[in-house]
Amino acid sequence: RQALLWCALVAAWEVSWGQLRYSVPEEMQKGSFVGDVAKDLGLELSALRDHGARVVSEGRRQYFSLHEKTGHLVTAERIDREHVCGRLMEKCVLRCEVIVEGEMKIYAIEVEVRDINDNAPSFRETETEVKVSETTVAGSRFSLSVARDPDIGSNSLKRYELSGDEHFSLEIQTAPDGEKRPELVLAKALDREKNAFHELVLRALDGGDPARTGTMRIRVVVLDANDNAPVFIQAVYRVRVREDMPVGSELLTVSATDADEGKNGEIKYTVQIFSEMASEAFRLNTETGDITLIEELDFEKTALYELEVQAQDGGDLSDMTKVVIEVIDVNDNVPEISVRSLLSAVPEDSPSGTVVALLHVQDRDSGANGEVRCSLDTGLPFRLRSSLGSYYSVETSRELDREAVSEYNVTVRATDGGSPALWSSAVLALRVLDVNDNAPVFAEARYSAWLTENNAKGALVLTVHAWDADWGENARVRYRLCEGQVRGAPLSSYVSVHAETGALYALRSFDYEEVREMGLWVRAEDGGAPALSSNVSVRLLIVDENDNAPQVLYPPPASSGTGAVAGWTGVELAPRSAEPGTLGDAGVSVTRWLVVAVAAVGCLLVTFLLALLALRLRQWRCSHLLARSSGTLRAVPASHFVGIEGVRAFLHSYAHDVSLTADSRKSQLGCPGGSCCNTLPAAPPPDKGAPLLLPEEPS
Repeated sequence: RQALLWCALVAAWEVSWGQLRYSVPEEMQKGSFVGDVAKDLGLELSALRDHGARVVSEGRRQYFSLHEKTGHLVTAERIDREHVCGRLMEKCVLRCEVIVEGEMKIYAIEVEVRDINDNAPSFRETETEVKVSETTVAGSRFSLSVARDPDIGSNSLKRYELSGDEHFSLEIQTAPDGEKRPELVLAKALDREKNAFHELVLRALDGGDPARTGTMRIRVVVLDANDNAPVFIQAVYRVRVREDMPVGSELLTVSATDADEGKNGEIKYTVQIFSEMASEAFRLNTETGDITLIEELDFEKTALYELEVQAQDGGDLSDMTKVVIEVIDVNDNVPEISVRSLLSAVPEDSPSGTVVALLHVQDRDSGANGEVRCSLDTGLPFRLRSSLGSYYSVETSRELDREAVSEYNVTVRATDGGSPALWSSAVLALRVLDVNDNAPVFAEARYSAWLTENNAKGALVLTVHAWDADWGENARVRYRLCEGQVRGAPLSSYVSVHAETGALYALRSFDYEEVREMGLWVRAEDGGAPALSSNVSVRLLIVDENDNAPQVLYPPPASSGTGAVAGWTGVELAPRSAEPGTLGDAGVSVTRWLVVAVAAVGCLLVTFLLALLALRLRQWRCSHLLARSSGTLRAVPASHFVGIEGVRAFLHSYAHDVSLTADSRKSQLGCPGGSCCNTLPAAPPPDKGAPLLLPEEPS
C-alpha cells in the first residue's frame, strides 16, 4: 500500500508539472494500452474531441497515438527496444507530447520501454578453430570470441560454460570496460601422437527466466613446436576522432609482438568481431595493423564503434585485443524547427499573451553545438516564450490592430551554439480577424442643402456618406433619421433617408412661405454586434420661387354703400413701372435692385459733387491770380457757373421717395411727377454778375 501511495504521489507531482511518465514492455502489439492520458491530465473526453488533441513524437517515426473515444495513449506500432535505443543505452525512454489544439496547451509524456528477454546470446561464428602447439605448457591461455546479447539488465549475457574433455578448462576475464571475456585454459599437456584434435563446446547463457543460450563449437588442433604466441602491446586501444575526419585518414595502429623467429614470428591481423556498421566504416591492414577510415562518420547515427582484433603468427598461435573508436561531434547539423500547432487567424482584440503557435526546436548535434536559441524579428507585436523542454510558444506581446496591419509573416530564427553558428528559420503566416472597434465616420462634419419650394414628392435632396474602417459585416453602414418634429409633425413625414445609400429624399412638397429651413440628424450604424454609430447634422434651406400672383392692396376696393374695406389688413404700393410678379412673393429680388439703384445714384452724386468742387476751386484760383495782376476783379457772367440753387434744383429733380419696411411686401419706391426733368434750371442773364458763393439764408 505504501508503495502504491508513493507511486500515486509521484504521478500527481508529475502531472502538476505538465509531464506524465509511463512504462511498457517492448514488442507489444499495435494499439496496446500505454496510459489513460485523459484521466491523468484531468481532461474531459468531450474537450479532447471538440478542441482536437493529437500526439507528436521526436523524429520521423510516431510510436504512439491517442485513442479519440477513450483518451488512452496506445502504441502505433511494435516497438523493439534494441532497435530503437541500441545495446549501449541502459534505459530506453521515448518522448512524445499531447497537444490540445483549441486550448494551445502541450503536455509532455515519457514512455520507458522495458526490456524483455527476446534475444539469446550469440557468437559471431558458430564454429571456430584454435591451434595449440603440443609443447605448450599447462596453464597457457587462449582468447575466445565473446558472445553478444542485445538485451540489458537481467536479460543480458551472464555466464559461459565449456564442455568437452579434461585437457581444457574455462576462465572468465573482466576487461577494463567491464566486459567479460572467455579464455580457454590448457589444463593438461597435449600429445599430438595420441590426440591431434579436441572438440569443445562453449555455451553463453543470459539471466532470463527461462534462460536463453548461444553456442559455439571449438576445434582445438594440436601442432608441432611453436613456443610463443603473439602478445598485443595494449589490451584495449581507444581513439577519439571528429566526425568530419576525411575519408582515407589513418586512425590508429594495433601492434603485437612474437618472440619466435622465422615463420612462427610472422604476425597477421584480422578482425574477429566486426559490426555491420564498423565493417563499412573501417579497414584493417592485415600486415601493419593500421586501421583506416573508408566512409564518412556521422555522430548522430553512431557515436561509438567496438572491434575485436586478433593477431596470429605463422604457427597459428594468436592473441586478442579490443579497439574502441569514439566519434566526436562537430557542428554539422542546422537547428530544425517544426510547427506543432498554429492558429491561422487571431482576433484583433485578443489580450496580450494569447498563444498563436507552438514550435518544437531541436539540433541533432550534442553539447554546445546542440544548444539552440530562438528569436523573432523586432518590431512585431509577438514574443517567444520557452514552454516545455524544446518547445516554444509564440504569443502576442500587445493588442493587435487589424486596421493598421491585417496580416503578419512572423519569422522565427533558431541558432545553435556552435562556432561558427548554424541557423534556420520558419515563417508563420497569421491573419488578424476584424473586431467591431470602429464607428462609422461621415465624409463631412455637417451637411447643407438647398431645395426649391414646390418640389416634387420624392425629390433627391442630398446624399450623406460614411465609411467604417472595419471589415466585412462590421464595415457595412446603414443610415436612418433621428427622431424629430417639424411644425408639430414627425420629421419622418417630411424627409426620408435610404438605408443603404444615404440618399435624403423629400416626402412632400415644401412651401417657402410655411417652412424656410429645417435641421435634422442622420445616424450611420454599422453591422457589428453590438453595433457602433455616429450622427451628422443636416441643414435644409428652402429656396423661394415665383409662385404667388401680385395683389393690389391699396387703395382697397370700395365697399358697396359704406365705402368701408372688408378684410383689409395692410397697404402695399407698387411703382408704375413694376413688372408682373414683382411684389407678389417675398421681395428679395426687389430689395436687392433697390439697394443697387440707390448705391449707383449715390456714387454718381458723390462723383458729381467732387467734380463740381474741383471745377469751382480751379476757377476761383484763376480769378484770384487775375485779380492780383490787374488789381480789379471784373464781374463774371452768371451764366458760366452753377450756383447753390442750381445744385439744389438738380438734386430735387432726381430725388426718389423710398419707403423700406421689414416686410418685403410693404417696401415702396415712389417717383414724383417732376422727376422726369433732365435739365438744370435756367441760368441768370449774361449781363448780370453772380457771386461765386451765395450766403446761406438765416435760419
